[in-house]
Amino acid sequence: MTHQSKSKLDTFRQKIHIIIYGTNTPAGKLFDVLLLFFIILSVAVIMLETIPGVDIRYHKELIILEWIFTSLFTIEYILRIFCTPKPIKYIFSFYGIIDLLGILPMYLSFFITGSNILSGVRILRLLRIFRVLKMIHFIDEGTRLKRALKDSRHKIIVFLYFVIIVSMLVGTLMYIIEGKENGFYSIPQSIYWTIVTLTTVGYGDIVPHTALGQFLAMLVMIMGYGVIAVPTGIVSAEFVKQPKQDDETKEAVKTYGDVCPLCNHEGHRKDAEYCYNCGEKLKV
Repeated sequence: MTHQSKSKLDTFRQKIHIIIYGTNTPAGKLFDVLLLFFIILSVAVIMLETIPGVDIRYHKELIILEWIFTSLFTIEYILRIFCTPKPIKYIFSFYGIIDLLGILPMYLSFFITGSNILSGVRILRLLRIFRVLKMIHFIDEGTRLKRALKDSRHKIIVFLYFVIIVSMLVGTLMYIIEGKENGFYSIPQSIYWTIVTLTTVGYGDIVPHTALGQFLAMLVMIMGYGVIAVPTGIVSAEFVKQPKQDDETKEAVKTYGDVCPLCNHEGHRKDAEYCYNCGEKLKV
């Protein structure tokens, strides 16, 4: 390959990389929107295939649509490998494996009889939406939410530990009060009832019959509202505590499609010279 041909190939690869991984160009935004649309549509087709009446009547059409989506996702998968400086790293990355699992079942149907049982694996395409939603409009809010969850994790862990202890104590107490004659055959089963009641699910497969047991059940139900409200309040408090950045800081932190050519990491400052994730030099 001549130097000129190699230069043209590198230029083409760079353009593809900007479209697929960038978010600031019209082509990059259009690619993300179309990818999101096809992911949702393909998942809808997978769901329709599981409805007997729909599958019997429109089986051929659904298969054609599924092959169209599989072909499009295959082309996208190949292009991602083509334009990524480190193809092996992408192939074995989380999203690389998800991309492969999303298209593999249709091709396996040619070689393995009964491989349609793997069709449910294609629902993993929904996980790709998280990559699409890394668009600039979502980066700032996503970062704030992630920081709030990280800052509140210790409080939530302590609270969940408290809930587990309470569930074990109440479950044991309910086993003693109700006993096997009322359906509470073991302490683990009684703990199961406590957790189901505490989370306000209430299947109704096990219910207390004694007055004392019903009184204890009422207390557990009331506590259930706190179980739901407390973690939400903890995260909300951390979210509100985060100081809002002024316009100048936001402008400096936001990225307009500057993607690391090595690891595809986004979110760099405008004046950043190296990737925050892997240290690769950025084009500034």
